[in-house]
Amino acid sequence: MVSKACVVGMYQRKLEELAGFPDLELHVVVPPYWRDGRRIQRLERSYTKGYRLQVLPMVLNGHFHVHFYPGLGKLMRAVQPDIVHLDEEPHNLVTWQGMRLAEQVGAKALFFTWQNLNRRYPFPFSAFEGYNLRRALQAIAGNQEAEAVLRAKGYKGHIHHLPQFGVDPDLYRAQRETRVEPNLAIGFMGRLVEEKGAHILLRAAAAVDAQWTIRVIGTGPYQAHLERLSKELDIADRVQFEAWKPSAAMPSELNRLDVLVLPSLTRRNWKEQFGRVLIEAMACEVPVVGSSSGEIPHLIGDAGLVFPEGDFMALRGLLTRLQRDPGLRQDLGQRGRKRVLQHYTQHRIAEQTYMIYKEMLAA
Repeated sequence: MVSKACVVGMYQRKLEELAGFPDLELHVVVPPYWRDGRRIQRLERSYTKGYRLQVLPMVLNGHFHVHFYPGLGKLMRAVQPDIVHLDEEPHNLVTWQGMRLAEQVGAKALFFTWQNLNRRYPFPFSAFEGYNLRRALQAIAGNQEAEAVLRAKGYKGHIHHLPQFGVDPDLYRAQRETRVEPNLAIGFMGRLVEEKGAHILLRAAAAVDAQWTIRVIGTGPYQAHLERLSKELDIADRVQFEAWKPSAAMPSELNRLDVLVLPSLTRRNWKEQFGRVLIEAMACEVPVVGSSSGEIPHLIGDAGLVFPEGDFMALRGLLTRLQRDPGLRQDLGQRGRKRVLQHYTQHRIAEQTYMIYKEMLAA
């Protein structure tokens, strides 16, 4: 498996679960760090039992579409894999690199995609994508619309609808009694960019006629705008901006909330592809509210509340309802936990991935 995402310690739990299935020797290629804008995510070695974590230097680190591993060919020739799992989009250079190397060593290959917009890419990315769509035996789509995009682009192989990672329910769980204080603790966690919609949350909360506080956890270029907006709305004393937390700290941070909100906004070149923070909150029995953007309604199902994206007055109504009804918060929290256990645990994702591998070997 080639996956820059697995530098994050929490994500490695899926790898341990996957390595525990019979007749599977797992090697996972990661860089020593991944640069995401100004933030550097260094490799965490949190869950490394049962498989080989292969740390290879990466060229053009931080560039999503053009990074690659100079040492990947040597490693593949040494390992001689039966399956190469490219945990990357099909239009990326590293996916093309891995697909070509898989062909050279006689391995079957699959890729992963989140892309839920039918975008046309310039050369050479169009060439990478065309090659990978022709060569991949199977594909994993992280959301429903990504599967439709692959078909529209002519992909003929088998597509599995499966998120990239789940959560560990032993770590992400309720750690406090259900809160009943009138001061509703509202949370937003994510990159501070316009399309994530944190400004919609601020406008909605400003219209709520009740006591509340908001914790905005994350960094990004939109933070200065959000801070100015909170002052303009005269709510700055109730909005706390905090830096992003290490993955191991997220369960305790989520447990300090009464509700988590993901108010994403669809744009011409982006819409919400999943919303991982939602399943993390649901596993902790924190009720979730999400917009109608992209995969959010499918992810939440009946275990949370959904409002039309961009409609801050609709969100205001849902926050007011949750503030007044502790019983509803408790019910949604329990439904969220149940939904995660059914669909979104690391073990469940690993189990389905293992079945994909078996299907590929039998093909």
